[in-house]
Amino acid sequence: TVDKLNAGTSHIDDISSDRVAAILGAKKFRATSAAQDLSAADVVFICVPTPFDKAKTPDLSFVQSATQTVASALRKDMLVILQSTTYPGTTVEFVKPILESTGLVAGKDFHLAFSPERVDPGNTTWHIRNTPKVVGGLTPECTQRSRALLTALMDSPDLVHPVQSPAVAEMSKLLENTYRAVNIALVNELAQMCNVMGIDVWDVINAAATKPFGFQAFYPGIGPGGHCIPVDPHYLAWKAREFEFQTRFIELAADVNSQMASYAVSRIQNLLNASGKPLSGSSILCLGAAFKGGVSDTRNSRAMYVMELLAAQGVNVSYCDPHVPAVSIAGRTLSSVSLDDAAQTSADLVVVLVGSPQWPMKALDDRGVKVFDAVNAELD
Repeated sequence: TVDKLNAGTSHIDDISSDRVAAILGAKKFRATSAAQDLSAADVVFICVPTPFDKAKTPDLSFVQSATQTVASALRKDMLVILQSTTYPGTTVEFVKPILESTGLVAGKDFHLAFSPERVDPGNTTWHIRNTPKVVGGLTPECTQRSRALLTALMDSPDLVHPVQSPAVAEMSKLLENTYRAVNIALVNELAQMCNVMGIDVWDVINAAATKPFGFQAFYPGIGPGGHCIPVDPHYLAWKAREFEFQTRFIELAADVNSQMASYAVSRIQNLLNASGKPLSGSSILCLGAAFKGGVSDTRNSRAMYVMELLAAQGVNVSYCDPHVPAVSIAGRTLSSVSLDDAAQTSADLVVVLVGSPQWPMKALDDRGVKVFDAVNAELD
C-alpha cells in the first residue's frame, strides 16, 4: 500500500488516484512505513481500527501498536491526536502511559488530545473539511494547540468544537453512533411488527417523516455493518460495566440489530416456500456485499453474513457488487457477477441486501423475476 500510494495509486473509493498524484506532485504528501520518519513531524494523528473480539470486548491492539510506534519517535513539543473511536478514558488511561514511558510528560513536554474521526464513506456532500470537528485535550494548552491545527484544516474556524477533556470527546463519538444504533433497532423491530400485521413499514416511515419537527427517519434492513455502528455500543457497554452500570437499553438494541440477518433469511425461506421451493438447493442472487452501498469495505458486512447463513442452508449463492470483486463465503471464493448479468439472472430469487441506485430493479421487474428487497433499494 505504501509503494502504491507513493506511486499515486489510491486504495480508497472516496479518494481518486488523480488526487493522490496531485498532492504527491505538489510535495504535500508522502507515505512511509519507517517509524523514524515520525520524528520530523510536529503533529501525529493516530487513526487505526478499534474492533472487538468474539466476546464483544474492545480490542485496542492496533491503538497500542500505533502508540508504541509514535513513542519510539516522540520528542518535546510534539502534538499527538488520537482519532480512533474508542471508550471514554482511552486517551488518558491507555495512550498516555505508553507515550510517557519515554520519560516525557504529557501536557508538559508534549501535547495530547482526542478528536474523533467523522467520516461517512461514499458521502460526497459531507467530508473532512466541512464536517464539524470535536476535540478535547489533556490540558487547556493541549486543546488550544489541537484547535489551532484543526482550524487550519477546516473550511471554517467555526467548525472546530473544543470540549473540556479527551473523555468528553470520546463519549461524544460513542453517543453519535449509539444514537444511530438504537434508532435503527427501533425501526428494525417495527418492521417485524408491521410484517405480521400486514402493514407496509416503508409507507409508515414515509408518513411519519412528513412531520417537520420531533422525528428523524431511520430505515430497517439486515442490521448495520461497518466498523462503527455495530461496534461502538459494545465499547460503551464494556466501559459502563467498570462502573457497575448496565446499559440495558443499548445492549438490547444491539441484540435486535444483530438478529436481523437471521430474520431476513427466515423471510427469504418463507417466500421461496410459498412458491413451492425449499431453501436448500435454491439459487439466490444477492445484490450487495459491502457494509453499505457505493463502497468496497466489507468489515462487519451484514450482507456477507446473510450470504453465509444462506450457504449454510444449502443455497447456491451468487452475488453482484461492482465495488467488491470477490468474497469468501463458506470457504469458497465467489466473484461478483456483472450488473448486466444480474439483470438477466435465472436465479430462483434475487435478494437486495445493500441499497444502491445501480441495481437493475426495473429490468428484473420487467422480466418478472422474484425479488426480496430487504433494504428498499430505491431509497438510494
